[in-house]
Amino acid sequence: MSDLTTNTIVTLKKGEGRTIKSGGAWIYDNEIDSVTGRFKNGDIVRVHDFDGYSMGSGFINQNSKIRIRMLTRKPDREITPEFLRERVKAAWEYRKTVMPSADLNCCRIIFGEADWLPGLTVDKYSDVLVVECLALGMENLKLIILDALKDILEKDGYPIRGIYERSDAPVRKKEGLEPYKGFIGNEFDTNVEIVENGIKYTVDVVNGQKTGFFLDQKYNRLAIQRLCKGKKVLDCFTHMGTFALNAGIAGASSVTGLDISEFAVSQATKNARINGLSDTVSFRAANVLDELPVLYDKGERYDVVILDPPAFTKSREATKNAIKGYREINMKGLRLVNDGGYLATCSCSHFMTQDLFTEVIAQAAKAVHKRLRQVEFRTQSCDHPILWAADESYYLKFYIFQVCDEK
Repeated sequence: MSDLTTNTIVTLKKGEGRTIKSGGAWIYDNEIDSVTGRFKNGDIVRVHDFDGYSMGSGFINQNSKIRIRMLTRKPDREITPEFLRERVKAAWEYRKTVMPSADLNCCRIIFGEADWLPGLTVDKYSDVLVVECLALGMENLKLIILDALKDILEKDGYPIRGIYERSDAPVRKKEGLEPYKGFIGNEFDTNVEIVENGIKYTVDVVNGQKTGFFLDQKYNRLAIQRLCKGKKVLDCFTHMGTFALNAGIAGASSVTGLDISEFAVSQATKNARINGLSDTVSFRAANVLDELPVLYDKGERYDVVILDPPAFTKSREATKNAIKGYREINMKGLRLVNDGGYLATCSCSHFMTQDLFTEVIAQAAKAVHKRLRQVEFRTQSCDHPILWAADESYYLKFYIFQVCDEK
């Protein structure tokens, strides 16, 4: 098959390229010394170190501070449709290896840089694929990759009835791309039935968050089940009711889910109904930060409190304010936990590092005079692999604590 790479050579400055030399995938604009040859933004180019040593190939975009995203570190490897098929095949085989077969019903198949396909995310919801493409160079390769993925899945006994694109994140504008939503190929019913941890959900891939459902918390939700039998549970930022429903199916005596979105609450309520949990699991729309003090003043207390907020920071510059936000929400959540009860708390921002998040939780506990016994620390599920040297691929931090009053 024909090579998709141009003859353009990008040469790095002496001492630069530290990220890709340590295993990452990005080259920034200020690391480049020269570009030799003609190219269009989005083209695949060859990268050389300052001394002419070949470092592989990636796609270039002068619109972005991330000037090159690497596809391969092998200097003699041509970027062809067959190369891309191999990448896709490897990503699928990895999921088949690390996940039980039942969990392949809904999982992330391609996770950008962590699967060496930078800028591309593909989630599988039963027989539907949902795509997010955030890089110009990957936009040029997207259809080749999706055709290969669909063929691989169908030959493996997983027929795909449709593909929907959710490339509507504003960050696309930094790549010179407009946000986009729409079908790739034939139209289909975009309300998709899935099963996760034995719980049925209806996923709206058009209107739901991100690609429609947060798959990264799959096994963290399962871990919550062990704590909840016979317990009174509060699930904050419930979204589609995922943690709440895991608590309910585990036999919680009562579960309350809170979310600011009326749409999310309606979806969560529907999910409780289709799982036969409406008698014990209920949802209401509320601003969580405002509602938790109200519950405290009313004397409400819970055996299990779950905090799964949206990312309080999406940039390094906003981290200081995010620290205040995480500290505040954890203080308010901790005050509602019965002595000997449990707190599950998480951050989904890669700028909130594990060390920083741990420090914030400790500060919150000290402020409200609670003692914490760590039950476990977890991160994103294994279909969202963490690529070392690619910090952006490690974003989810999830703690479970037993909460004790000061004795």
